[in-house]
Amino acid sequence: MGHYRIALAGNPNTGKTTLFNELTGLHQHTGNWPGKTVLQAKGSFTYREHQYTLIDLPGTYSLFSNSADEEVARDYILFEKPDITIVVLDATSLERNLNLALQVMEMTSKVILCLNLMDEARKQGIEINDKKLAKRLGVPVIKMAARNREGIDTLLQTIHQMVTGQITTQPLIIRYNAEIEEKIKHLEPKIKEIIGDAYPARWVALRLLEGDDSFIQQYLKVQQKN
Repeated sequence: MGHYRIALAGNPNTGKTTLFNELTGLHQHTGNWPGKTVLQAKGSFTYREHQYTLIDLPGTYSLFSNSADEEVARDYILFEKPDITIVVLDATSLERNLNLALQVMEMTSKVILCLNLMDEARKQGIEINDKKLAKRLGVPVIKMAARNREGIDTLLQTIHQMVTGQITTQPLIIRYNAEIEEKIKHLEPKIKEIIGDAYPARWVALRLLEGDDSFIQQYLKVQQKN
């Protein structure tokens, strides 16, 4: 039996907690993230003889370091390296929600996107071509309405296929303007010299170009612990 860790990310009010409850049932507990006043929820479930720990990350609109919630979510994905990160999206406002999904995909390739609230989307006459979206984004995309358990079985099958290597992903790489891409190209080799392949050099380069040094501070803390 394998044991895997799954991070659950998403904007506030996307039904992320509902999905967490559906997957873990009574097998969950809450506390605070170490050194933070941010609530941490963890749960567990078993599927096809594999054991999973599900970590419900704080609901955020981005993974920059603008708040304690954003730092917690970012640091868990980056430093704890979960086996899968599930991003829960509100199917009724997909454009706004994709911002977070694209940020996660810059940090890890092990991503599943859940288009939640599909029942609400249908009421509004919204149609989403999940197969086309998956092909464009390079990661699995699953339609669901967690409160009705719609899509839960498909999600569990996809998780199983991903951890057993039956599904490989190639997340879409967001390309920026020529000036930024040139600076990224210049920084990446230098970053790799310092941190190796432990963290995504392109993502680190983007944070440095933005002047966000909170990653460096956290990186140094992690190195000191190790």
